[in-house]
Amino acid sequence: MSRVYAWDGIVPVIDPAAFVHPEAVVIGDVLIGPGCYVGPGAVLRGDFGRIVLERGCNVQETCVVHSFPGKDVVIAESGHIGHGAVLHGCRIGRNAMVGMNAVVMDEAEVGENTIVAAMAFVKAGAVLPPGVLAVGSPAKVVRSLSEEEIAWKRQGTGVYQRLAIEAAQKITPAEPLAAPEPGRRRAEAPAYDPLVLARAGFAE
Repeated sequence: MSRVYAWDGIVPVIDPAAFVHPEAVVIGDVLIGPGCYVGPGAVLRGDFGRIVLERGCNVQETCVVHSFPGKDVVIAESGHIGHGAVLHGCRIGRNAMVGMNAVVMDEAEVGENTIVAAMAFVKAGAVLPPGVLAVGSPAKVVRSLSEEEIAWKRQGTGVYQRLAIEAAQKITPAEPLAAPEPGRRRAEAPAYDPLVLARAGFAE
């Protein structure tokens, strides 16, 4: 069971079709929708305002999500938050991606299909339009994304949506081995399979 805590009587909501790792921390006014994946070490702290993960989002390892007082954090459907990112009082658009170790600040808005590059800093109140690439500190729009790049991002998020389906059956507590077994099998990422995702209710 994940580390879930009520805050002042407000209990987080986690859809049964989401996967929240047992070492993630979820506090207070947090709403996690179906098909979401929340990785180990992620902290979603809904004590100052509401945090909403819409259908099919992923919030990866060691991410921190927290609200500015009185403001919500919303990650729209199929939002993709890379390892170590920090979201604070902001809104992330549908099918947008925030790269690894990026920071998105209070009242900033990241548009639909937009990619915020790894290590970028999106300053408070910034508005990034749909379908662009933003890089740097402070983040600046450098160009529009192609349809192929947006499709590439969608497929990457699809892998995490499939991971959310499979992770509960694949992750189990274990004791480490002293040495590798002969012929040791390698770990492999889930295959992107639109049919599997369509059956789970994810549309292209």
